[in-house]
Amino acid sequence: MSEIDKLISVCHKVYQKGFVAASDGNVSMITSDNTVLITRSGICKGEITEKDILEFDFNGKHLKGEGKITTEFKLHLYAYSKRKDVNAVVHCHPVNATAFSLLGEGLVKHYFPEVILTLGKVHLCKYATPSTNDLPLSLDPYIEYGWAFLLQNHGAMTLGKNVDDAYYKMEKLEHAAETLFKARLLGNPNELSLEDVKRLVELSEETYGITQDPRNVF
Repeated sequence: MSEIDKLISVCHKVYQKGFVAASDGNVSMITSDNTVLITRSGICKGEITEKDILEFDFNGKHLKGEGKITTEFKLHLYAYSKRKDVNAVVHCHPVNATAFSLLGEGLVKHYFPEVILTLGKVHLCKYATPSTNDLPLSLDPYIEYGWAFLLQNHGAMTLGKNVDDAYYKMEKLEHAAETLFKARLLGNPNELSLEDVKRLVELSEETYGITQDPRNVF
């Protein structure tokens, strides 16, 4: 599958999963030519085709494709400038994760072992007006080590080593948010203890080779 086809496939998935509505959201990835592919503005992600993908360099110079660049391109470029281990960004408005952002609440308590291993803490980034320079700067407290972020009163953003990785992190985030929401309707969810978390981190490194930045766990 070509790089553009991989990006298109993820766009279709986020729409089919209900992570975006109408023309919301944007997806990008770094290519093997060290350029950035990103979805154009004003297009439903479920209807994305190759003609809706734009290509830019890291200075924001338009290289290929027709259409208007998404105003949140700067959010993607900022992530790439801060993290050399990141090759893809998915920005969506998933209902349950976004609901937590409206409450001013990140997902920083540990309830799910698999979330600790794949996402770590999901911090809340303070509200910033979409499309402005303030939006990427809202990531600053956590961008150096986080993989998933809630954007207050806005949505969510995940980073990945490739575009599929970024997508599955978004899927995991929304699944965790929905599960926690339903658990709270039933009662008080059981939080993992510090010892539980420490043991899990040790086992993950020994057994799976998964290493999380301590700042993203403890």
